[in-house]
Amino acid sequence: MAQPPNPKRRSLPLPNWRSGLLEDLLESIGQRLASGHDAVSFQSACSPWRAAIPFVTFRPLLLLPFDPDSDRIGFYCVPKKKVLSKTLPDMRGKVACGSSCGWLALMDEAASMTLLNPFAGGCAPRVELPPVGEHVAAMSSSERVSRVHGRWILHPTNGYEDADTAGRAIKLEDMRDVFFREIMLSAPPNVAGHECVAMAMLGCSMKVAFYRVGVDNAWTLLDTKLEFFVGSIVHCQDKFLAIDCTRKISVCSSNTIGATPIATLLPSLSPPTGLCHHSYLESNSELHIVGAMVSTFHKIELHLQQHDL
Repeated sequence: MAQPPNPKRRSLPLPNWRSGLLEDLLESIGQRLASGHDAVSFQSACSPWRAAIPFVTFRPLLLLPFDPDSDRIGFYCVPKKKVLSKTLPDMRGKVACGSSCGWLALMDEAASMTLLNPFAGGCAPRVELPPVGEHVAAMSSSERVSRVHGRWILHPTNGYEDADTAGRAIKLEDMRDVFFREIMLSAPPNVAGHECVAMAMLGCSMKVAFYRVGVDNAWTLLDTKLEFFVGSIVHCQDKFLAIDCTRKISVCSSNTIGATPIATLLPSLSPPTGLCHHSYLESNSELHIVGAMVSTFHKIELHLQQHDL
């Protein structure tokens, strides 16, 4: 015969797993998480759990292409070979132009910039950056760009502009090609005591643009002194590295916090012959070149070369 429910057992309060755990215990649990997929679930619980572990510890987690008309985005967890899906309304109507320090850099059709932390629980933290000014737009594109009634217009360069061909509005999918192709952060923008500098690679230029969060009012252009267009930006050993198509490096750094960065050229990198489709990444404070090695037999293999600064 079934026993009647115990009224005393019903009255016992449920344990508060969110705020009832000690900080040391949360950090101990966070250190045992196996991947970025687990870290996202852990950090989504509440602010104390989110503060217990820095997401940047768990790499790699790759942002998948997303529809700007939707608020659903996906991340691919490499160690677990799984896709994590999240709902982020702040992503709607924007294009991603970089990710670093656990934050996404987003741009809309007005060239307004937003930094968004997609891995925080509840309302995703965000930091608004200044929109792109006309002085940056003029240096970023090989064509004439102007702002008309809040929209950016790309004008023809054949000299025959008239009322019927007075330029075309730049669409969202073209914003990275015309303005900021990539944005890299020096540190998370919400960590006290750490200066956050955003460095932007322009669409087609030997210059870069930088903005010091909480210090500057607008983006500032910096001449990298490179002879060819900047093709990559990497943050390594507290310095920004601008790299052109010939693999020549310009170190963009400042000696003191809040100071204007300066550019210093370094010799070109010398990767093995046959390396193509290469890119750059920072790992353990070292700069690496990653690319495909194409042999005479058309075999492709992954090649990783370390470069000490």
